[in-house]
Amino acid sequence: MKIRVLSIAADAEAGAVQELHGASFIAVHGNCATDPRALGLVECAGQVHGATSCLGAMSHEGVTDGLAIFAIDDPDGAYGTAMLPFDPDSYSAARAATMQALAAADRLGEKPELVWVSSTPGTEEAILAGIESVIGTDVPIIGGSAADNDVAGNWFVFDKSRSEAAGVVVTVMFPSRPVSFAYHNGYSPTEKSGTATKIEGRRVLEIDHRPAFEVYGEWCEGAVALDPAKTGPQSILSDSTLSPLGRKVTELDGLPSYLLAHPAAAETTGALELFATVEKGEVLTFMTGTQAGLIDRAGRVAALARAAGSMETAPIAGALMVYCGGCMLSVRDRLDEVVAGVADSLGPAPFLGTFTFGEQGQIIGAGNRHGNLMISCIVFG
Repeated sequence: MKIRVLSIAADAEAGAVQELHGASFIAVHGNCATDPRALGLVECAGQVHGATSCLGAMSHEGVTDGLAIFAIDDPDGAYGTAMLPFDPDSYSAARAATMQALAAADRLGEKPELVWVSSTPGTEEAILAGIESVIGTDVPIIGGSAADNDVAGNWFVFDKSRSEAAGVVVTVMFPSRPVSFAYHNGYSPTEKSGTATKIEGRRVLEIDHRPAFEVYGEWCEGAVALDPAKTGPQSILSDSTLSPLGRKVTELDGLPSYLLAHPAAAETTGALELFATVEKGEVLTFMTGTQAGLIDRAGRVAALARAAGSMETAPIAGALMVYCGGCMLSVRDRLDEVVAGVADSLGPAPFLGTFTFGEQGQIIGAGNRHGNLMISCIVFG
């Protein structure tokens, strides 16, 4: 197995990926303002899996405002990719795309080592369920939701020849070398918590039978506030990045593991809109984070991914990383430090990092889950 990663500037010329045309699998992630079709992807022999990433991407070469491309040359492995629109719904699309991806890999009826998934935001839990309906719940599903530059809905997913503004792209991986992964957050729980007592989709209406935003505002001691003169949803995405809500989903060796939900908007009526779905009756814990923690965490997650596969000292071929777009915006002027931390953990191996608006991964004891403000890393041996 050989992995190559290219960092492509926003003004890259057509045919910039010509040297990768023979790769078994290519992942492309980057700025929604950059047209991936101009790269000549349609001529690639292998599978192409693409999704937009907030304001660019990162790699071992640094941060780019364009695209980053991750290519696997693995003649002894098998890879299959399929993309479909949400028709008639996201669950059905994910299920059908998984079947088509297995057929493309010539592995129908088999369980892949790993699934790499990208979708447009909004129904990630249903997408995970659709994939699991084909391959079961034990196969790790890792990926991230497509992102744009200003939460205006300009995100999309794509393959080598077309794109979808509302869809999912699924890649099944049967690599010839071992893979390992980690999926974590960089936040700490506080003693403040309450039960979600009234829910409408991804809107939390009440916590402990009180208006949800009223409770959340007390927890963050007024650091996130609304303009009382305005009606309708008001964005709190930036202000709430270091103060998300966590749900304890499992406990390992006495240490709880939290899945995060990022408050995206709030209303003067008290409703709190999230980028993830919570269930009625779930306990929501007020979490706190720091810029320093988000910067350091990426490197630690990369190190944990190596350790999970007992690859701490063994050479690796490369890595794929998902880093929350909200976290990225919070530490944007220090992204070079994030890159340096990941590079320190991975050594000389190339890596690609995409900045997403939702992160999917597998948590020990809790299965495949969708969360926000999370970081994941896949290491290829």
